[in-house]
Amino acid sequence: MAKRTAPSRATAAPAADFPIVGIGCSAGGLEALGEFLGGVPAGCGMAFVIVQHLDPDHASTLAELLQRLTPMQVVEAGDRMALAPDCVYVIPPNHDLSLLHGKLHLLDPTERRGLRLPVDFFLRTVAEDRQDKAVAVILSGMGSDGVLGLRAIKERSGLTLAQEPASAKAASMPQSAIDAGLVDIVAPAAQLPARILAFLHHVPRGESAVVDKSAATSNTLEKVVILLRDHCGADFSLYKTSTLYRRIERRTALHQLAGIAAYVRYLRENPQELDLLFKELLIGVTNFFRDPGVWDTLRDTTLPVLLAQHRAGATLRAWVPACSSGEEAYSLAMVFREALDKVKSRGRVTLQIYATDLDPDAIDKARRGCYPKNIAADVSPERLARFFVAADDGYVVAKDIRDTVIFAPQNIISDPPFTKLDILSCRNLLIYFRPELQMKLLPLFHYALNREGILLLGSAESVGSFDQLFAPADSKARIFRRLDRAMPLAELAFPTRTAAVAATEVAVPDNLHNLGQLTDQLIQQNFAPAAVLVNAAGDILYISGRTGKYLEPAAGKVNINIHAMARDGLREALTGVIYKVLQRRQPVHLNGLQVGTNGGTQIVNVTVQAIEQPEALRGRVLVVFTDVAAATAGKPRKSTTAATHEALQQELQQTREALRVTHEEMQTSVEELKSSNEELQSTNEELQSTNEELTTSKEEMQSMNEELQTVNAELQSKVEDLTWERNDMTNLLNSTEVATVFLDNALKLRRFTAHATRIFKLIPGDVGRLLSDVVCDLDYPQLLADAQDVLRTLMSCEKQVSTGDGRWYRVRIMPYRTQDNMIDGVVSTFIDITAIKQLEAELRHQAG
Repeated sequence: MAKRTAPSRATAAPAADFPIVGIGCSAGGLEALGEFLGGVPAGCGMAFVIVQHLDPDHASTLAELLQRLTPMQVVEAGDRMALAPDCVYVIPPNHDLSLLHGKLHLLDPTERRGLRLPVDFFLRTVAEDRQDKAVAVILSGMGSDGVLGLRAIKERSGLTLAQEPASAKAASMPQSAIDAGLVDIVAPAAQLPARILAFLHHVPRGESAVVDKSAATSNTLEKVVILLRDHCGADFSLYKTSTLYRRIERRTALHQLAGIAAYVRYLRENPQELDLLFKELLIGVTNFFRDPGVWDTLRDTTLPVLLAQHRAGATLRAWVPACSSGEEAYSLAMVFREALDKVKSRGRVTLQIYATDLDPDAIDKARRGCYPKNIAADVSPERLARFFVAADDGYVVAKDIRDTVIFAPQNIISDPPFTKLDILSCRNLLIYFRPELQMKLLPLFHYALNREGILLLGSAESVGSFDQLFAPADSKARIFRRLDRAMPLAELAFPTRTAAVAATEVAVPDNLHNLGQLTDQLIQQNFAPAAVLVNAAGDILYISGRTGKYLEPAAGKVNINIHAMARDGLREALTGVIYKVLQRRQPVHLNGLQVGTNGGTQIVNVTVQAIEQPEALRGRVLVVFTDVAAATAGKPRKSTTAATHEALQQELQQTREALRVTHEEMQTSVEELKSSNEELQSTNEELQSTNEELTTSKEEMQSMNEELQTVNAELQSKVEDLTWERNDMTNLLNSTEVATVFLDNALKLRRFTAHATRIFKLIPGDVGRLLSDVVCDLDYPQLLADAQDVLRTLMSCEKQVSTGDGRWYRVRIMPYRTQDNMIDGVVSTFIDITAIKQLEAELRHQAG
């Protein structure tokens, strides 16, 4: 059959707003694909892209085979082919497939043979291109390809599905995805299309996907936050509302509920859903060496500078909050080791990494350090060989790297931070927090870091307004260096109009806003009296109008206090007035003040008034300056003596008022000091008592610490001894070439030697299974019965048995005795006597 032609590039739909379903499969995938496509209704509005593991040297007929199973058009993907809804696209052999702006692109594979991960590669590009409209489906197949792609789609709120492993011919691919905790829906292949459509029907798309900010929705979100806090002990109230809303909306759609209010009821009736929502909100998505350029900069530039600042033999400290399953922390340990190799030093500098996360399950996974084989897509072969140990089901982080990292559960919002750090890597976490929480955490990071310490942030994160605490070491890589500066008090910004006035304004065009602002500014500068806003200490917070005639900068160090900047005649009059108006809450008018100017004087009236409204300005004081015009020519002029006498009287009155206010302030201060002194004396006595108790507790703690150190040293010695004994025993058993199987009292596998796999089809995952469930080559059906007899009679059993391929073994079954002489199972040994049997046969033949 000839291949169906692709939709014309001229008529194919552009990158429109329709979902794209990426389907990954390999062995047994054809049957699963047929069931899946058979369940897709006509006019579903989705595009399907199938990525299957194909032989690179043979042409594929997959498109022709699938065309027989679906009325949708099935074509083999071509380079720069635009996707269209209700069409199926199949990957061609010997190519990797990617998606950009709704068009498929073909790339030559990096490896022609060996470990290739085309499903991961394609799903990652789908996640980047379609965001929350991406859908991933994992069907029957071998290996773990697709897990990393599911992580990327999950991170962007897409939908992930997997075929039920029991219905798959090869369950490895869907089972790996399920075990990774990345699958939203598990069902037989034929049911998956209906589940996808049901989800898409309940999730708002396009313009309707805007976060609902109504009071009812906010109240409902708060109820979800309360339920999570009571069930999981985590407070999500400071997470971004959009993040909460979309994640909750996604769970609502998965359960096909009518709305978020219905989801709240569902949460109360199904507490296990709270655990699933908790994990989804944590967004535990990461991978090794995420953003490779950042790690290269860290290794080649940042870490060598940091290492040069420390002497040989020093131990650096690092903290990786929100470490998820550990990839970020292990990446830092590996890059540090590589940077250390590049630095010529007299001794080794070590690194201790503290990695924390809110999810205890993620911490347990990180501690194990076991990862699937598809991490080879992110980890270079050199790093795999150096920092990992190959296992049957993937890779295990090498012991020397695991020993560098200490994992612990921690809530970064409420728990104390790690301190005295040289490196703090908090990447792609702050973007999920509200600004007020970010404003809290960044000064906390500054406190936790040592001088010249390194802060790593995500590609979409920055230190914001805290540039006085951190300086960019590499802006592109988002690497910052801690500055040795104290955290200043935040400056207050005071609006020119009150919130009450702004709330009453209706929306007007921008040009009218600009016109109004310019008019206000003109009136304020030319007609309104000059004024300043000060706090209780007289520090100037805001200046309105031109105040140069009344205030001038003082010589020396910059000082913006009104008492320091006031000109002669005004400085003395303002003494004590600010304190007075704050105490009495009544305005004070200072009329006819003679204020010195450059070479003369001017008459000024000053009004000092405490502010009660709006609430943001409460406790501040407004000082208004008003010029007094000179006497007109028609008025009789006073004599020089009378004018001088009047000025002196006025100055004397101002001085007396200032002295009286100062006296009142001093009396109040004396009373406050007396009260404070009494409190300090009482506090001092309490502190002395507490100090004595702490001294006693310190001595007890020191004694206990010495005991714990002794016990710890003994335990470390025992662990090292046990490790050597285990190694010796393993080598001894393997060197004897005797197949040995250890069973417990229930005849379940406890341990086996490598040579036992020549007789039994064993893998490491079989530990804990019944021996009867394992395929055996021996012609020995009564093996389990003999083992049970040995357990019952405690008498050893020995027999010679053969296999189907002509091998002979001497089987010896003995009771398993512990050091306490307790029977805890049986030990079965299988000695190969094939050569002896062949020799006996030859001798009998010669004798005959």
